[in-house]
Amino acid sequence: MEIELKLSLHPRHIARIRRHPLLSKIAPEQRPLLSIYFDTPKFDLMQRGIALRVRRVDDQWIQTLKAEAQSVGALSSRPEWEMAISDGSHPDFSVLPPTALDLLNGIKPKHIAPAFSTEFNRTTWQIDNSETQAEVALDIGKIYAGEMSRDICEVEIELKSGAPAFLFDIATQLLEQVPLHIEPRSKAERGYILSGAVIASPIRAIQPAIHKDQTAGEAWNAILQAALVQLVANVPGFLENAHDTEYLHQLRIALRRLRSGVLLAKSLDLDTPDWDRSLRESLHTFNPARDWDVFLQETLSGVLTIMGESLWNTPVKDTTLAQMRDIAAHARQRAQALLLKPLFTRLVLDIGRSLLTTHADSQLRDTKRWAEVILEKHWHTLRKRCHGFAKLDSTERHRARIAAKKMRYTAEAFAPLYGKRANHFITALAAFQDELGHENDIHIGMQLLRKLPRKSVTHSFELGRLSGALELEATQHASSSNSVWRRLARSKLFWRREPVGFSNRSEPGGNVRIFSI
Repeated sequence: MEIELKLSLHPRHIARIRRHPLLSKIAPEQRPLLSIYFDTPKFDLMQRGIALRVRRVDDQWIQTLKAEAQSVGALSSRPEWEMAISDGSHPDFSVLPPTALDLLNGIKPKHIAPAFSTEFNRTTWQIDNSETQAEVALDIGKIYAGEMSRDICEVEIELKSGAPAFLFDIATQLLEQVPLHIEPRSKAERGYILSGAVIASPIRAIQPAIHKDQTAGEAWNAILQAALVQLVANVPGFLENAHDTEYLHQLRIALRRLRSGVLLAKSLDLDTPDWDRSLRESLHTFNPARDWDVFLQETLSGVLTIMGESLWNTPVKDTTLAQMRDIAAHARQRAQALLLKPLFTRLVLDIGRSLLTTHADSQLRDTKRWAEVILEKHWHTLRKRCHGFAKLDSTERHRARIAAKKMRYTAEAFAPLYGKRANHFITALAAFQDELGHENDIHIGMQLLRKLPRKSVTHSFELGRLSGALELEATQHASSSNSVWRRLARSKLFWRREPVGFSNRSEPGGNVRIFSI
């Protein structure tokens, strides 16, 4: 089983790694490595989560087959079979054990051919203490697929023996002098993307693997892990394709889900150092970029349709759009810069390390009871924020939106405990959150327009017209939110234990009744 941490760095920081006090006194080994990755023309191995490569090490060919990886943040582990073969032109299936051959069942060896290759120089350092050993590898080179290529510049920290926490210790020490950043993808994954076998896309929220037989601590671990995996998976996409605004959107969702999980830790008396502050600061950095993305791609097009786009003076429109897009681009660059900072990498590593401990203390409450308490608390908060909903102003509706968002993250996290019972409520909650989200987007758009510099009287007049149109749309939209809230308020609360002869539906505008059993 291969267990490793993978982190990237900019080529200008290579010398820092070599000079790091942790490594400088250890004699390194250096060797060039050529790896050829094999698959079928239809990439059947990739679709099964298998990587098959033949690597030339000095004068020897080493064949490696890796099964699909299990990841916890930046840490990944995967079944691996490695053996020497005589010829690197094609894999030798006769040397694979039965468990590995089972993974290839139904795939004809004659259809397997080279798909892409990697060529890089590897420098390794062996680090150990009394109980643990790990290898730090610095890889510099390229991935090749046909006429396409992509640079490799990364550090892999692989566990040879002992506890995985040792990898996080090493990574944290390296971070003190080298700005490493998150790179969860293997070379094989990047090779498949380069070869066109995979079209990289944003990763949406992942359902936590929780069940009623867990302790509350184990369930909390699963909730945090699912959010961390989503966060880490979207980092490379946003760094490489910031124009695809969905990557940033999913990064923010993952950060908010992590925050929700961190806040849940308080109910279990679990220690989460300063994570909430760091997560809030990260969100604060991402928010301007996301605000501009939503405004330019959604809000603005809607209001121009209402106004009649021809009514917007064309020269002013072009100038204003260029100004907006320039501001949006700078906001995205600031968000990208955050992902490259050691503080962000340290946050991911700290959370990932915490997940090595399952918090399975038998004194913690059982998962379902814990879920009921948390869901009830969030529902009370949401109803409080929505009291007299039709008369709420924009600030109060914003607070209601935040409460709905927290309610939704919690409800979706605990949904596996309740099965289909949770679906109706979560659907109604999502609709309510979307309505409030659209209202909030309109108000954010108005704020963005107010902050734009006025370059002329005509420019100022056109921006004022846009703001007026947005304000009108916000007013018209408020009435539809009222009906959506009433529908949610009448929904059956799936976590309530309902005694025979009683109803656990909540009446709009009334008090919530809790029945104890």
